Amino acid sequence: MKILIAVSALLMAVVSTGCSQNFLAKPGETEWAPASPTPAQPAAATAGAIFQANHNLNLFLDHRARQVGDTLTIALVERTEASKQASTDTDRSTNIEMLPPSILGGTVTINGRQILSTDISASSDFAGQGKSSQSNRLSGNITVTVYEVLANGNLRVRGEKWLTLNQGQEFIRVSGTIRPVDLAPDNSVPSYKLADARITYSGTGVIDEANSMGWLARLFQSVLSPL
Repeated sequence: MKILIAVSALLMAVVSTGCSQNFLAKPGETEWAPASPTPAQPAAATAGAIFQANHNLNLFLDHRARQVGDTLTIALVERTEASKQASTDTDRSTNIEMLPPSILGGTVTINGRQILSTDISASSDFAGQGKSSQSNRLSGNITVTVYEVLANGNLRVRGEKWLTLNQGQEFIRVSGTIRPVDLAPDNSVPSYKLADARITYSGTGVIDEANSMGWLARLFQSVLSPL
């Protein structure tokens, strides 16, 4: 009876611990946490001047991102198309004929048949053809956070967006480096101006599992696939 009570208490502790965790959190994904802005140090007050050091008068400042913790919008404009076609055709033939040598003014024969004459012929033919094509397209908008300002002023950004659907979850993640001069007045930048871009679009749930090959099928495919 005591053993049953202990096992039940352990199961309840595990369930309560699992329910208290964020359902989106996964091991090794803490780097996607949003960056917080660095607290500004209060400036020393100076008296006797028109503009005080502790007053922030940004008369010509726009709202584009420029420091850690600021947000900006990335317009996903990704479209790639690739096509490749190759064809090979080879043909080779070889023919070697050796006349019978003469010994003492005559050919060597056995039962009237020449035995030292040689005739060799060989031929080979090869034909191969291959064709491959691929097309991808991704469009939308995602707001990301500046998590580092480089020495040259470029901004390193990252962010993610999760959508919870009826049968699962879908997420998109974007990271990379942008130049502040590429930011539009509305604080947005197209994705093709994102350097070292990493764009991931995937999902979880029953729909994603239905589109994935089972582990047993993957095992047989890896064993039976040609080297």
